[in-house]
Amino acid sequence: MDAEPAHWLALNRLSDLRGPELRALAEGRLSPRDLLRARGRSATDWRAVEADLAWLAAPGRHLITLASVTYPAPLRHIPDPPPVLFVEGDAQALGLAQVAMVGSRRASPWGVETARAFSAELVERGLIITSGLALGVDAAGHRGAMAAGGRTLAVAANGLDIVYPRRHRRLAREVAANGALISEFPPGTPPLAWHFPRRNRLISGLSLGVVVVEAARRSGSLITARLAGEQGREVFAVPGPIQSPLARGCHHLIRDGAKLVEEVADILEELPPGPWSGAPAAPPAPDNPAPEGLDGPSRRVLEGLGHRPATVDDLVERSGLTAATVCSILLALELRGLVVPVLGGAFCRVTKRP
Repeated sequence: MDAEPAHWLALNRLSDLRGPELRALAEGRLSPRDLLRARGRSATDWRAVEADLAWLAAPGRHLITLASVTYPAPLRHIPDPPPVLFVEGDAQALGLAQVAMVGSRRASPWGVETARAFSAELVERGLIITSGLALGVDAAGHRGAMAAGGRTLAVAANGLDIVYPRRHRRLAREVAANGALISEFPPGTPPLAWHFPRRNRLISGLSLGVVVVEAARRSGSLITARLAGEQGREVFAVPGPIQSPLARGCHHLIRDGAKLVEEVADILEELPPGPWSGAPAAPPAPDNPAPEGLDGPSRRVLEGLGHRPATVDDLVERSGLTAATVCSILLALELRGLVVPVLGGAFCRVTKRP
């Protein structure tokens, strides 16, 4: 058994590490072996540690400790940094500039499309999208980043030998191949309810800022936003229809001082200077060009739709067609999977899926 990683893994199984101890470990003033001795942990479960090491022995898996030079600098300075990080994928990606994309698990079609479109544009500007692999906005953020050829990180609330939710097994593999899966929890740890706030503090702690797209008034996304504020990170919120319960969390954040976001430029202007700060070298290609085979009126309606909802009246004005014609075209486009109806009788365009 490799003594140094083994002692870090044993230390990670302690549930009562204090801030001063973590700072001493991070600064090299205290070794994990010495801390274990000081705590009198002679009964450490070394079989569990051996199981952790066995999981880490597989290709593409990494252990990053507080003493590692590869430990992400932003995370090192939060009040309670995890002693270790289990990583599957590209461990170097953890040290690159990230923006977190979070929101409702029950996101509306508009929320999903907004998260995908924002994530795609952010990675085109050189940022990484970090989220939690959950249903809804999290998954849309990961997929939007990968569809645009960028990288994405997923922070788990369980051991990385478990995928939660189960239906995201394929998505987890794709994230590991295009970024990394991350957890502070050792293999075999189930996704218990109290793990998710701990997971959320890592999502915000790794990131320059947190973007919230659709959130109920009481939700894990608002916990992530609160933690981001406590950690000195930027908090961004995308407003939504006032009739939607999923808009209330974002509107609450905006009232409390979060930056209102209507476009990616609203996010970029609040981030510290970096490659993303200047204008793009060339306009990005549209991520959902109108498909072949559409007649002229259908193409005009589709081109009148963006990633924000548009009503029939909006489309009448943009296309010059009658309301009856627009309604007929929208029905045909919906049947082809090119548009989706959203709250309030509006429609939103569907992006290509990776």
